[in-house]
Amino acid sequence: MGKLTKNQKAIADKLEPNKEYSLEDASQLVKDVTFTKFDASIDLDIRLGVDPKKADQMVRGVVTLPHGTGKDLKVLVLCTPDKEQEAKDAGADYVGLDEFIKKIEGGWTDVDVIITMPTVMAKVGRLGKVLGPRGLMPNPKSGTVTLEVGKAVTDIKAGKIDFKVDKFGIIHVSVGKASFTPEKIKDNVREMLQTVSKLKPASAKGTYFKSINISSTMSPSITIDKSTISGLQ
Repeated sequence: MGKLTKNQKAIADKLEPNKEYSLEDASQLVKDVTFTKFDASIDLDIRLGVDPKKADQMVRGVVTLPHGTGKDLKVLVLCTPDKEQEAKDAGADYVGLDEFIKKIEGGWTDVDVIITMPTVMAKVGRLGKVLGPRGLMPNPKSGTVTLEVGKAVTDIKAGKIDFKVDKFGIIHVSVGKASFTPEKIKDNVREMLQTVSKLKPASAKGTYFKSINISSTMSPSITIDKSTISGLQ
């Protein structure tokens, strides 16, 4: 076994193997074991006791994190001309319709979120093969297909995120940055967990929250003790 680096030694001193930490302690520890030179993302992994192969056990929703994600998301609004100014005033990075549809058909996807209107979904729908695999396809359930494009842009810029369980029964989301205070990380994690708790499928039996882990870019994963968070099942 090779020698541990200085950072690896520091992590080993702070984290106990197989230990579960309170949300408060984990929110501080994830900062303590992050040594990247850039502002690392803080990620949350929630393993649920559901079978995503069953349609009635697909867990999907939206949440507005109280302190945002710390990311400056690039938002594209595909809308009719009468809505363009509303989208621009709300802070959309790109606004238009036909010209952006052509760009996307050509392979351009340099955005984080796409918002559109029900009245133009016939045009946007044909982009499914490009946008679907990248998780960029607008969806009414996530609030990205709406006539209130300005409000949708404002919500996303403020920290509203769309999430869904993957084929392994895990929800993976970003809940902040390493530069956030432990209190902000804790608040965002709690809001996310309480939102997921309310979405438990009626057909899901047994333990709903199997495990909860938090980590930062390139840091070890820290297991959160579910009993330290009220309202979880």
